[in-house]
Amino acid sequence: MLTSGIILLEGSLLSPEPGLIFWTALTFVIVLLILKKVAWGPIITALEEREKGIQSSIDTAHKAKDEAEAILRQNRELLAKADAESDKIIREGKEYADKLRTDINEKAQAEAQKMISSAKDEIEQEKRRALQELRNEVADLAVKGAEKIIRTALDADIQKKIVDSMIQDLSTKRN
Repeated sequence: MLTSGIILLEGSLLSPEPGLIFWTALTFVIVLLILKKVAWGPIITALEEREKGIQSSIDTAHKAKDEAEAILRQNRELLAKADAESDKIIREGKEYADKLRTDINEKAQAEAQKMISSAKDEIEQEKRRALQELRNEVADLAVKGAEKIIRTALDADIQKKIVDSMIQDLSTKRN
């Protein structure tokens, strides 16, 4: 029985009747008008607001992306400036170290030259003193030799022996 009712219902749907078509179309148009008045306005308004919200979010995202790119670009520029500044500081430090090294070397060389000059002067003074002492000693010996010569006879052989003796004394004192 249930099967026969389904068959009857299917048979009526497969062969549409003009009255059924009219009332179905009229119901569809009425439902469409009611939806237009009641539902479509708010649905379209909600969709438009949602579209505006999405567009606003997209615009905000684009703006944030542009700002992020600008900040990234600025950070890269700052990083490049910092690199250049650090390179400059390193270069200046090396130049200062080189200058300081050169100054220290020049001062050390000047001090060494001064010390060498002072040592040469000292050596020269010691040499003069030694020569002066030698002259004084030779003069003393000459005076002593002359004194001995005068005291002894003026014999040539004796004088020669005295002078030889003085020369030997002078040689032994010098060594």
